[in-house]
Amino acid sequence: MSCPICGEYTQQAFRPFCSKRCADIDLAKWLNGSYAVPSQREEDAESTSEPTESPTPRPH
Repeated sequence: MSCPICGEYTQQAFRPFCSKRCADIDLAKWLNGSYAVPSQREEDAESTSEPTESPTPRPH
C-alpha cells in the first residue's frame, strides 16, 4: 500500500501513511477545510443557500 500524501510505502505504525509527517499533513488538510464531506441534511442546504442577515448596527 502506498501513502496517499507522498506515494511512498506505508509504515505499520502510521498506516495508511508512511510517516508522522504525512499523517500530520493529512490532518491539517481536514482542519483547514481543504477536505470536506458533502452533507445531504436539509438544514445544511438551507444555511448555505440563504444569505445570513447582518445584525442591526448598535450605537456606540
